[in-house]
Amino acid sequence: MSSDFYCDEVLSGNTEVTRVLETENALAFYHTKPSYPVHIVAIPKKHIPSLLTLEEGDNELLLELMHVVKTVAAKVTEEHGACRVITNLGNYQDSKHLHWHIISGKPLDS
Repeated sequence: MSSDFYCDEVLSGNTEVTRVLETENALAFYHTKPSYPVHIVAIPKKHIPSLLTLEEGDNELLLELMHVVKTVAAKVTEEHGACRVITNLGNYQDSKHLHWHIISGKPLDS
C-alpha cells in the first residue's frame, strides 16, 4: 500500500500545517520536516498520485496549482534571492500525491 501523507494527514486535518497560500483546489504550506531553510510544499486538494498520472480532465486544476507554485516561488525569490521548484517521480516520490517543493538555501544537516 502506498503512502499519501498529504491526503491522510494534511488535507484530513490530522497534521496541522502553517499555510502559505490556499485556493479552492490547491494548498501551499511549510514542510513539516524541512530539508532546507525555506521548504514549502504545494499540493492539489484532489488526490492525484503524481505528475505522470495527470489526466486531461485535470488541466484546470494543474493550472491553478501551478499558479500557486509560481506565486509562492516569486515570493521566496523576492525574499531570499533564489529558489528551486522540484517534483519527484517514481522511487524518489515518498508520498504518492502530486506535490511540488519550493526550496531555498543550502540543505539542512540531517
